[in-house]
Amino acid sequence: MTHNLLSVTWDASPYIFWGLRWYALMFLISFALGLWIYKNMILREHRPISLFDNVWMPVFIATIAGARLGHCLFYDPGYFLAHPLEIILPVRFSPFEFVGYQGLASHGAAVGILLGLYYYSRKNKVPYLWTLDRVVITIALAGFFIRMGNLMNSEVYGHETNLPWGFIFVRRGETLPKHPTQIYEALCYLLIFIFLYMLYLKKRPPFRDGVIFSLFLILLFGARFCIEFVKEVQEDFEKNMILDMGQILSIPLILAGVILLIGLYKKGLTVKVKPKK
Repeated sequence: MTHNLLSVTWDASPYIFWGLRWYALMFLISFALGLWIYKNMILREHRPISLFDNVWMPVFIATIAGARLGHCLFYDPGYFLAHPLEIILPVRFSPFEFVGYQGLASHGAAVGILLGLYYYSRKNKVPYLWTLDRVVITIALAGFFIRMGNLMNSEVYGHETNLPWGFIFVRRGETLPKHPTQIYEALCYLLIFIFLYMLYLKKRPPFRDGVIFSLFLILLFGARFCIEFVKEVQEDFEKNMILDMGQILSIPLILAGVILLIGLYKKGLTVKVKPKK
């Protein structure tokens, strides 16, 4: 990586060593940290430790399955509906080659996580919004690590820019500085994590179930919607669209957060706690 007055030349290798990618490491770190934070929440609230033991499998499966299906169905449905086995297998058949799972959509992951946590909440007999309030805090932190993984992959970057922090992504054949939108998103998600976690730690009076989740939807997907304006489109079909697919998929999630927050506001955002005798 080298610097000049007007840009940063970015030529970082996506591999740490052998076949291990920075992206995979970032994903694993985010998952491990998320579990650690959620476990501390369970212990802090004196809840059964079984709530922690039972959470990682449905969340992990739902995240991967949702992200993969989201990419295949939202961004390239024609190809994957014609080659359905390539949705679940990390290979391309014509010609045959191992390609890995190249394509994971965050909006698909969001839907998958919502379904996975609904199953988890029903099975463990805890309120769905209670679960969402806690898990989305860890998801915001995971978003930070995932976008830093995108940076190491030199992918998901923005339009050309004259700003002094523009990145020239050499490994993608770029010769002009582009917006490092991976860093923009990563910093937004890190700030959202800090803000939501501070709200969670607020002791008195406690927030009603669903407040943190609604703020997560508004803030995270609102940030994603805005940053998309300076981000290059991911697929060719998006080039002539007023809003790209990432923005279109963000709108219903933002609206869901707004509607939920308004409903909670009418009831009172905090819960009155009876003083101890």
